[in-house]
Amino acid sequence: MVRRPLGNHHHGPDTLLVTPETTHTGPVTTEEAGLSSLVASARYVLWDLDGPICRLFAGYPAHDIAGALVAKIDLLGMGALLTEQERSSNDPQEALLGVHERHRGSDLVLELEEWLTRRELKAVSLARPTPYADPLIRTWWSLGVKFAITTNNAAAAAEAYIESRRLKDCFPHVYGRTPDLDLMKPNPYCLEEAIKAMGAIPAATLMIGDAATDLEAARQAGVEFLGYARNDGQEQILREAGAEVVVRSLDRVLDVLRTRP
Repeated sequence: MVRRPLGNHHHGPDTLLVTPETTHTGPVTTEEAGLSSLVASARYVLWDLDGPICRLFAGYPAHDIAGALVAKIDLLGMGALLTEQERSSNDPQEALLGVHERHRGSDLVLELEEWLTRRELKAVSLARPTPYADPLIRTWWSLGVKFAITTNNAAAAAEAYIESRRLKDCFPHVYGRTPDLDLMKPNPYCLEEAIKAMGAIPAATLMIGDAATDLEAARQAGVEFLGYARNDGQEQILREAGAEVVVRSLDRVLDVLRTRP
């Protein structure tokens, strides 16, 4: 079962902000114990791509792509479909989903989704690995844990990225955005497809994600969740959504693996 939140506090006496600077001395906190438990029980791990594995848009910023997508929609004479929030968002998926909400299954949505996929593929060559992600992936995989990628980005972009990092052997299963945008997280579709493909047991499966949509998809799929947050804002969003264990650096997960008996 997915663990439920301990409460609405952001930090408290029995929780720990897990950062690279956190020391390893003193009593074990609830959060440290929770992290150790998640890692120990995980036989299958579902990874989000952008965040836990890499910063996909490190060199080709997402806000540039979002602006170009809005401009394309305007050029097609469909700009009135977008809300102000969708027009100004730094996430290109917001505008795409906005058009999808009002023109489900249309050729326009298919065209825009394919356009975004091409931009994500372009971003791969300029993407930046998340610190400690590569060694964590290789170490964990070497211990016999099975991996899959479950992302709202295009599967082709995820496959191109892991190929560029020579991690393809670690990820035989990659599930990403499909033309049916209703299946994007928080819908658990890609998680459930990965679970079936791996022959996984949900209770022994862990999802690593950096967004509330990842957490919600994990809950619906009946798998555990480990939050990854690059900054205070991301961590707050995850905690308010109910994430019990959030790490600010993947070296903490690597430390748990290296100290396993």
